[in-house]
Amino acid sequence: MSEKYLSTAVVIAAAGNSTRMGEGIDKQFVLLNGYPVLWHTLNLFKTLPQVKQILVTVSAANSQRIIELIIDSGLEIPWQVVAGGAQRQHSVGNALKQVDKRLDLIMIHDGARPFVDRASVLKSMETAAQYGAAVVAVPVKDTIKVADTNGMVCQTLDRSALWQVQTPQTFRRDLLLAAYAKATAAGYLATDDAALVEWSGGSVHLVRGSYYNFKVTTPEDLLLAEAVAAGRSICRMQRIGIGYDVHQFVPGRPLMLGGVCVPYEKGLEGHSDADVLLHAISDALLGAAGLGDIGRHFPDSDPQYKEISSLVLLREVRIKLSSAGFTIGNVDAVVAAQEPKLALFIDEMNRVIAAALSIDPNQVNIKATTTERLGFVGRKEGIAAQAVVLIG
Repeated sequence: MSEKYLSTAVVIAAAGNSTRMGEGIDKQFVLLNGYPVLWHTLNLFKTLPQVKQILVTVSAANSQRIIELIIDSGLEIPWQVVAGGAQRQHSVGNALKQVDKRLDLIMIHDGARPFVDRASVLKSMETAAQYGAAVVAVPVKDTIKVADTNGMVCQTLDRSALWQVQTPQTFRRDLLLAAYAKATAAGYLATDDAALVEWSGGSVHLVRGSYYNFKVTTPEDLLLAEAVAAGRSICRMQRIGIGYDVHQFVPGRPLMLGGVCVPYEKGLEGHSDADVLLHAISDALLGAAGLGDIGRHFPDSDPQYKEISSLVLLREVRIKLSSAGFTIGNVDAVVAAQEPKLALFIDEMNRVIAAALSIDPNQVNIKATTTERLGFVGRKEGIAAQAVVLIG
């Protein structure tokens, strides 16, 4: 349903003090496969087109360190850190005051759940858009017993009706804000946000999640997390894509290459801005992901793509890859042009392309060559480009 693409603010709860992890260990910064736990958590949300704002609750002691971690993660979505409170509910409440009022949904996720999967997140958005509130959960595996203060079993619960609640928990903005306001006025504290909505009279729908979406809380959890991260690294298949494109010169158009306007007496002919380099890169990325080519997604018979910037198309390609669960490893491309000389523009192309793909500039390598005056390029009739990409 289209409503699953409602604009969303994500609150990452990361203001805890990690007391159950042991002295001197802060779970947010423990490395899993070379990256901090919180980095893994952010890495999924930053790729979702529905997410328009990210707020991270932090303790005073960790504020600067988390700011540096977020910057290093390459997060381009508008973000800010928010001072935490005495309780988790207070921390989230502080973040809710900073949520963009134009956004439809608010999603709350534990910073120490680094293995949440894309499908659960998207389903949580869709369900909240439809019903107002959604929580990701998994069926309880073990038999649950109720005991008295002396440790004597009072009751054995029906396991078939029990669910273990996780995050994300997603809500219509007005519904969650109203629940928090009511709880604040009453001095009521709950263990999670869904409980607040339930207490205030709202209904919450369950979304089936994954047992991998556990919270890293104790040293035992950390051992399991390290094993999961290592296993995913080993099992993740790398995929290679190749793209090639050619456009001929025509007078009266600007010459766009790699998203940069290159001074020259002619431009390239095409339905869009005819950026031959970005077209080759887009084709390589789509091919690596098994998603066809740019002609399938952006046909030149469609008037909406007339004169469109190929940077816009490249960003759309990035979103398509992210939605399919892929991340970009690197881009290597070569432009074949007898004229103009491109050496002075290469660094800017690297930066522009990296920004469009939400990756670091050192993951993009653009080269330029001539054809020693051979062929159509050598005759200055046009420009060709070839790209090779790695995704995983």
